[in-house]
Amino acid sequence: MKTKRFAAGVLAAAMCFGCLTACGGSDNKNSDNGSAASATDSAAEKKEVNMEIRDISSWDLVKEMKIGWNLGNTMDATGEGLEAETSWQPAVTTEAMAKLLADTGFNVMRAPVSWGTHMDENYNVDPEWMARVHEIVDYGINNGLFVILNTHHEEWYFPTNENKDQDIEQLTALWSQIAEEFKGYDEHLIFEGLNEPRCRETPMEWTGGDDESRAVVQEYAKAFYETVRNSGGNNAKRHLMLTGYAASSGRKCLENVWLPEDDDKVIVSVHAYLPYSLALDTKGTDKWDANNTGEIDTLFLNLDELFLQKQIPVIIGEFGTVNKDNLDDRIACAEYYVGKGAEYGVPMLWWDNNATFGNGENFGLMDRSMIPEWKFPELVDALITSAAK
Repeated sequence: MKTKRFAAGVLAAAMCFGCLTACGGSDNKNSDNGSAASATDSAAEKKEVNMEIRDISSWDLVKEMKIGWNLGNTMDATGEGLEAETSWQPAVTTEAMAKLLADTGFNVMRAPVSWGTHMDENYNVDPEWMARVHEIVDYGINNGLFVILNTHHEEWYFPTNENKDQDIEQLTALWSQIAEEFKGYDEHLIFEGLNEPRCRETPMEWTGGDDESRAVVQEYAKAFYETVRNSGGNNAKRHLMLTGYAASSGRKCLENVWLPEDDDKVIVSVHAYLPYSLALDTKGTDKWDANNTGEIDTLFLNLDELFLQKQIPVIIGEFGTVNKDNLDDRIACAEYYVGKGAEYGVPMLWWDNNATFGNGENFGLMDRSMIPEWKFPELVDALITSAAK
């Protein structure tokens, strides 16, 4: 494993429309309640999957997506072993969760996964961890969902020229293994190279980076793309999500998203918790102002100009509003924001970190009990209805 290779800096305020620990750990971390023992059996009894993959452009594929949900604070926790699944929240993932998504009207599930703490010094992924990820992917696929699989919270990369060669070496090794594991899956499985690649714990972490860091993130994206494309099986036609620095919705970061030429199976990945004061700032407002939609409107104008007019599809892979005991305002925001996404043909995926109450970043929507259900059904209804407009 690589050691951390950056100097600690002052954490910048979230000035761009990224997400702070909304995409990271929860303030409400819980003790481990166990993990899925079946992953051990799956590692020993791996079955080869050979699905037929449609030769369809990402532009057309994304039109089939409605509204999505993130399995947050789960496989993306940065612990070790299978116990990591419940180190940031107490619920073991079940297929019943995927079924609830499908039955409700969601048709996209994003599975954020941290891999670095499950790799040895030669970058080999722990077979039991891979098997558990595979099991969760199958929960979604078996229930007719599109599943987005990524690399999340990876602390071994740091986008500077000094570090990029070793970062790309590990990134390539990791995606080679993921691509091999899932090479037989059809277009319902989508790979997303990196989650919010940025210079962590520096003043520019959330402010768009600089020319060097944005350029290195482009090299990361290219390495991910080439690794998967050349990995065999259905991966020649695999739909791939590419992101810019920090997955930021800031104009400069969007302009610097690396995209290959002559490949119609790529999607731009953006995160945007908007309007920031309501959506992510726990000390911000708890009120939705229907006359103050500028942040949302600007985002879609930029996405349209930079990508959509060129038939380059976009997915907003993370959005949401923290619970400030303001359900009506959250519903109103969701109706406008998701409705705007539907108008532009941009699917949106709610960040659910299984945290609901308190003073932290509480984005939880699903009660992940043995028989899962929705904690805020009116808000969920607003998401589903607005996405269908």
